[in-house]
Amino acid sequence: MDDPIRMTQAELVTLRGELSQLEGEARTEMAKRIKTAREWGDLSENAEYHAAKEAQAHLETKILRLRGQLRGAEVVERTGTEIVQHGSTVAVTDLRNDREQSFTIVSPNEADPKAGRISATSPVARALVGLAVGDVAEITIPAGVRPLRVNAIS
Repeated sequence: MDDPIRMTQAELVTLRGELSQLEGEARTEMAKRIKTAREWGDLSENAEYHAAKEAQAHLETKILRLRGQLRGAEVVERTGTEIVQHGSTVAVTDLRNDREQSFTIVSPNEADPKAGRISATSPVARALVGLAVGDVAEITIPAGVRPLRVNAIS
């Protein structure tokens, strides 16, 4: 069996909403797009039709991925700020260069590294979960080991 996909109740609600939108509105719009393109004539030379069918395949793939995440969902709730856990925002210092960063640990579906939201399944998040302020996580990266000291948890 696959590992559970940990997420907060709020993340689960968001995921269900996104899936509902894709299975409803997005599929309806896609069907209209395909119907319109089909009406333009010969399907063998109809670029709009082929583009719509490709977009439909991407939509269905995304729906399947989200359904899989829902099947594997395990709702977790933060129990405090003493240790890093799913949903925590953690401030760290990279001990190699004394650079400070802040991450919020979220489900894979909510991850956006540029916005500071990292997936709970990422190597950095897995190394930080369970640590307390002052602890150091050592993450193995292609360039060696990246030591991160936990400065604050919120």
